Amino acid sequence: MIALGKRNVLGVLVDAIDYEAATEQVVAAARERRPLALTALAVHGVMTGVLDRAHNARLNSFDIVTPDGQPVRWALNLLHRAGLTDRVYGPELTLRVLARCAEEGLPVYLYGSTDETLSRLVAALERMFPALKLAGVEASKFRAARPGEDVEIADRIKSSGARLVLVGLGCPRQEVFVYAMRPLLDMPLMAVGAAFDYHAGSLRKPPPWMQRVGLEWLWRLGLEPGRLWRRYLVLNPAYLARLAAQKTRLWRPVPPPPATERPATFAI
Repeated sequence: MIALGKRNVLGVLVDAIDYEAATEQVVAAARERRPLALTALAVHGVMTGVLDRAHNARLNSFDIVTPDGQPVRWALNLLHRAGLTDRVYGPELTLRVLARCAEEGLPVYLYGSTDETLSRLVAALERMFPALKLAGVEASKFRAARPGEDVEIADRIKSSGARLVLVGLGCPRQEVFVYAMRPLLDMPLMAVGAAFDYHAGSLRKPPPWMQRVGLEWLWRLGLEPGRLWRRYLVLNPAYLARLAAQKTRLWRPVPPPPATERPATFAI
């Protein structure tokens, strides 16, 4: 089990952590009814913080930020000698946490995506984890929250008996949602990226070899070029350039202090 704490990657504080430690921390918080915010960041997620200092501060307030993409794991090893042998990929971490929740009888709430995707996801999870208790399922509204609506959502989640919330709203919407909801809930929230789509069968997974060598972005670009071209063709080179600058000390990114104020509005 590896949990070396947070390390500076382009000014974003990413945890040098492995699957075992991340899973244990989430399940322990669920078991003990403690708030905890987790997100799994690939290159795009890190760059959202680099390009938006307010969002960077939100990310730096998360309890756990896992290296979702291989290039983020490489950065931890290159810059901080973390010695990580694998990334902590959101969809895989989701399955590991759900397996533990099923074993321990910890109910789970699913928030985000569409009704169609959630329907497929629930069926898939019931096949994979027959003992899993789903406390509630709520699709995204695809709009900004109205005043007081965050409290209504929190009340629905708490009254469901859930001990863990999985959030699939896409980056960076899901991170803002988790950051805003954390003070309202006595349970962990996990921003799990494309995990809902992958496990629902709505999005095809790349071959394992592409995942190992950090080419998942190329697979995703091929599936959704119109939506993702800027994310990968612009942000990937920018990430590599900044990583090189940090490694050679031409640039010394200073992480902003963790944010403390809840956002005035956020997407639900």
